[in-house]
Amino acid sequence: MLLTALIWASAFSAIKVVVPESGPLWLAAWRVLIGFLVMFPYVLWRGLIFPSTGKLWFLILLTSIFNVVIPFFLISWSEQMIDSGVVAVLMGCGPFLALLGSHFFTSDDRITPPKILGVLLGFSGVLMIVGYDALSGLGGATLMAQLAALGGACSYAVSGLLVRRVDFPPIRFGFFVLGMGAIILITLSLLIQGKPNLDLSLTAGLALLYLGILPTGAGQILRFVLIKKVGYSAFSLSLNLIPVFGVGLGALLLGEIIGPQMFIALALVLGGLLVSRMDWKSRYGRSQSGDIS
Repeated sequence: MLLTALIWASAFSAIKVVVPESGPLWLAAWRVLIGFLVMFPYVLWRGLIFPSTGKLWFLILLTSIFNVVIPFFLISWSEQMIDSGVVAVLMGCGPFLALLGSHFFTSDDRITPPKILGVLLGFSGVLMIVGYDALSGLGGATLMAQLAALGGACSYAVSGLLVRRVDFPPIRFGFFVLGMGAIILITLSLLIQGKPNLDLSLTAGLALLYLGILPTGAGQILRFVLIKKVGYSAFSLSLNLIPVFGVGLGALLLGEIIGPQMFIALALVLGGLLVSRMDWKSRYGRSQSGDIS
């Protein structure tokens, strides 16, 4: 679980290395295509099952848009202007948005006092970053990049609500989501950015391969396998470390400076995640059953 959290957090640093050379759209397109190709042998081994209804294909399309196309582009675009560690902390508000969305759009996941406190702490952490930069005169492009990262977190929250409506083996579903996302992103990249830059530096090329193979492809497989092994509650607790790892890797690998407000924001987001999940164990602690592949 720690390895999976570290792999996902490392995506922010890898994006920071690649995006200046590839552009945000082509970076998103390449990583999704590579992730799709990584999942392909595993899905073939488990047995390829195609969706049988138009409704399921439509859900795959919507999930691809909100879980892949929009957030991957917005995160990549934002990292052209702000540090990868800042993006990691801002993306940490995704679970709080998911809690609010679940309360208003589902019937089996209601807001509780611990969740309310967690949401307040989490968004206080976000305000520490966005509000600090806005008040200190660092708005403009920086503020737009921060809002773009928050938009990516919102998009992930929407996709989480969509996935709850899907009755299809999750790994196979994720495989088709990546495939659909690759088609959409490649088309948009050709129309908007034109031909891709294939003359990437060695560092950027290796970072792009890493981004597609591990965080995008293998990370999806690890996610569902771990949920089946340990249950969603235990797995979700490990994800609390993604903002921590994201900030740490940005400082260690890219030399990003961690200011006082980042430490406070990180503490607030982590505190909010822990508090909001205090009552999850009783509800979601049992291991998932059935075919997850």
